[in-house]
Amino acid sequence: MFYEIALSLTKGLGNITIRHILNYFGSAEEIFGAKKSDLEKIPGIGIKSAAAIAGKESFAKAENEIAFIEKYKIQPLFFLNDDYPRRLRNCVDAPVLLFYKGNTDLNKQKIVSVVGTRNATSYGRQFCEDLTAGLKQHDVLVVSGLAYGIDIAAHKAALQNDLATVGVLGHGLDRIYPALHREVAEKMVSCGGLLTEFCSQSILDRANFPKRNRIIAGMADAVIVVEATKTGGALITAEIANSYNKDVFAVPGRIDNEVSEGCNFLIKTNRAHLLTGIEDLEYIMGWAAEDVPKQEKQLEILHELNKDEQKILELIKACDSIAIDEIQIRLNMQQSKLAIALLELEMKSIIVSLPGKIYRLN
Repeated sequence: MFYEIALSLTKGLGNITIRHILNYFGSAEEIFGAKKSDLEKIPGIGIKSAAAIAGKESFAKAENEIAFIEKYKIQPLFFLNDDYPRRLRNCVDAPVLLFYKGNTDLNKQKIVSVVGTRNATSYGRQFCEDLTAGLKQHDVLVVSGLAYGIDIAAHKAALQNDLATVGVLGHGLDRIYPALHREVAEKMVSCGGLLTEFCSQSILDRANFPKRNRIIAGMADAVIVVEATKTGGALITAEIANSYNKDVFAVPGRIDNEVSEGCNFLIKTNRAHLLTGIEDLEYIMGWAAEDVPKQEKQLEILHELNKDEQKILELIKACDSIAIDEIQIRLNMQQSKLAIALLELEMKSIIVSLPGKIYRLN
């Protein structure tokens, strides 16, 4: 994991660029073994970034980070790892590396993110408690941002109902912000966890929190906005979730209440489903009809598949859904061959293509 951490810490490289480079070289270790002249030939890298990679400028920071995560038993999750949140991995701007401290499965069958204003009312907090009590029967993983207001209300309600809950942080795991929530965060580590894309000693910057929001949106099946103003971070999370083709729900509130303006706006503009209780969530998500377990799709079908198609099919089956660039990296397959094989599988009605060049079984 040393090379993956070093790559994520290299100046000038964003998550999309790192994925792009991995398409060329196949692994982080291969990237650092490449010549500067070869790196400069890759579109989008640039001379400075190529020099930073070739000069291994991030190695010292990576060594410090390795020492930190080993000392505090933090798990690094590279985006090609099986335990990386699969739903998030399919988002084009997902972090290539996450740091996780906890004990739950980040790929649970049902994951819901709950967000809202920092100035929550008693109505909003009570709704969190009632909704979470209803989620218990579905064994849902509850995700939020550990902030004041609705976030912490959702985490506390999950803990009270023995549901795993994960807090996505806008800083490294060497601190807890706000400090007032440290006790709750410690409980979450043993019943859920803390997750971040930021390494230790990261600067606590306001810009980190909108970045944090895309993880909250991306790793869930549905995003629930309980209370929000029209200019709050919760609406940013809702917009991101919509761009990821996630289901968004909003709790209606009084028309004269500022913290309900955002939710009412989302509902009015068809950006969110109206949510009045657990029944609405169950209906839209299809959870109410899940008393009978789904039968696994039978893939021993009438069509004979070639070797490339078989490899792709096995990978999609193992991942539930997967983006085309990840298929290419994992199978090390030429883009033209991959495109043809995917088209064949689609034409045979074995897989379906989703927005964002994501594929899943039909």
